[in-house]
Amino acid sequence: MTLSVTVYSTPSCPWCHKAKDFLKEKKVKFEDVNVAEDEEARNTMIEKSGQMGVPVIIVKKGDDEKVIVGFDAAELEKAIA
Repeated sequence: MTLSVTVYSTPSCPWCHKAKDFLKEKKVKFEDVNVAEDEEARNTMIEKSGQMGVPVIIVKKGDDEKVIVGFDAAELEKAIA
């Protein structure tokens, strides 16, 4: 099953850095989307999560999509397992 991870973040967000570091430690490839610079991506993030805060992490496995708002190591661990 294909795993796809997208991290919606901003450069100044410490929790975004923690989330990305966590994924790197787990050797999970992810797309990092800077919503401070990309208005279209920011709108997509808000549409998917209902939130304006970052990070918003989208984990897709096949047809399943999990939206994680904020950095929750336990929830992210379950989503990528």
